[in-house]
Amino acid sequence: MALTVALLLAQGVAARALPESFADLADEISPAVVNITTSTTVEQGTGPLPMVPEGSPFEDFFERFRDQMPEEDRPRRSSALGSGFVISEDGYVVTNNHVIDKADEIDIEFFSGEKLSATVVGTDPKTDIALLKVEPQKPLPFVKFGDSDTARVGDWVLAMGNPLGQGFSLSAGIVSARNRALSGTYDDYIQTDAAINRGNSGGPLFNMAGDVVGVNTAILSPTGGSIGIGFSMASNVVKRVVDQLKEYGETRRGWLGVRIQDVTEDVAEAMGLEKVAGALVTDVPEGPAAEAGMQAGDVILSFDGRDVEDTRGLVRQVGNTAVGKTVRVVVFRDGKTKTLKVTLGRREVAEGSIPVAQPGKPEAPQEKSMMGLTLKPLDDELRAQLELDATATGLVVTEVDEMSEAYEKGLRAGDVITEAGQQKVASISDLDARIAEAREAGRKSLLLLVRRAGEPRFVALNIAE
Repeated sequence: MALTVALLLAQGVAARALPESFADLADEISPAVVNITTSTTVEQGTGPLPMVPEGSPFEDFFERFRDQMPEEDRPRRSSALGSGFVISEDGYVVTNNHVIDKADEIDIEFFSGEKLSATVVGTDPKTDIALLKVEPQKPLPFVKFGDSDTARVGDWVLAMGNPLGQGFSLSAGIVSARNRALSGTYDDYIQTDAAINRGNSGGPLFNMAGDVVGVNTAILSPTGGSIGIGFSMASNVVKRVVDQLKEYGETRRGWLGVRIQDVTEDVAEAMGLEKVAGALVTDVPEGPAAEAGMQAGDVILSFDGRDVEDTRGLVRQVGNTAVGKTVRVVVFRDGKTKTLKVTLGRREVAEGSIPVAQPGKPEAPQEKSMMGLTLKPLDDELRAQLELDATATGLVVTEVDEMSEAYEKGLRAGDVITEAGQQKVASISDLDARIAEAREAGRKSLLLLVRRAGEPRFVALNIAE
C-alpha cells in the first residue's frame, strides 16, 4: 500500500511539472512577435539603362522604352520572409542579419495585422543580428530579454515566428543543449528541438516566464526542413550586440591582439601546468598585447579576473569587454605566473586595418580544392549556367570527392557556397580567411551556407589540419 501511494505521488509530481497548456503564455507574448517581409531590386542583363532627371520631357519616352524591354532584361523584385520581435514600446525590432541583408524595403507585420515600414539601425554579421526601427503611432507591445545563462537542458521553450511564410505560428520543445558553437567566433547557441523552419529566422525563443532567451537562427538538416536540431543565439550575446547597435549603430568589441590555440595535455605536461586549461599564445603581432609585454609561448590563465578555460572562452571574454578598458591578464611563463596590464583595442578597427590585397603579391587563386570540394568563384558564365542573378556572389562547387565528408553530407557539383562562418564569401581567399579564423578560435568545423536552386541550407564541414 505504501509503495502504491509513493508511486502515485511521484506520478503527481511529474504531471505537475508538465504545463497543461501554453495558451496563456502565447496570448501574452504573441503581440510582440512580428513577420518581416523584405524586397530587393535585382538588376537583369549587363547593359546600362538610360537615366533621365525626374520631370524631363524624355521621361515618358524612356518609361515606354523600359516597358518594351524583354522580360529577362528588366530589373525585377526579389522578396524574402523572416521573423522578429519588438523590444521597446517605441519600435525597436530584433531579427537576423541574413533576413534583411541588402534589402531595399523592409515591411513589418504585427500580430494585429498592422503593417509598418522599418529602417536598419545597425547589423552584426558575426552574430547574425540586426536591429530595426519602426515609427508607431502608439506604444507597441514588447518583450524583454531573459538571462540565457540560466536556461538548463530540459527546460521548456517556445519558438514563435513565420515558418515557410505561413504566418504567425508557435512551436514548443525543450533546451536540448547549451553553449553550442557552429563556426562563428562569438557563437553561443541554445540547441532546441522546438520546430524551426525557413521563415523562423530572427524570431524569438521564449522561456516559460515569457522572456526571450534566444534568437532562432539556424538548423542542421539534410533536407532543409526541421528534424529537431535548431539553434538560437543566446540572449546574453544578443542583448550586448543590440545595446551597442542602438547606441553606436555598430558593434565595438575588445581586441587583445594575439594568435592563440588550446592547451593540450601534452602542452600542459611539457610546460608544467597543473591542469589542461588556458590559451596558448602562438604569435603576438603589433597591438595591445605586444605593448603590454605579452610573448609567444605565454599561456593566458586569467583575463579581467575570470579564469580562461580555452581559446573559445577567451575570444568571447575579450570581445565582450569594453574597448579602451585596461584589464589584468595573468599568463604562465617560464614556470611561474606573471600579471600584465593590457589596454584593449577595438577588433573592428584592427580587422579593417588589414588590406585586402598587397601590391606585388600574387593574385588570389581562381580555383582550389579543400574539404573534399573543388571550388571556383562565380563569374558571368557560371551565373548563366546556373541561372543565377547577375548580382549573385559565392563559390561554385565544381567537383566533390565521393569519399569525402562533404559528399556524405549531400554537397554536389553546382551547389553555391555563399557564406562561411556566417560571413559572406566571394573568393577563395575569403574562404581561406574564414577557415583560418575558425582554427584560430579553436573550431574543428566550419558552418557553410549552401544554396541549391536558390534553396539555402547549413552544412558543417571538418577543417582540422
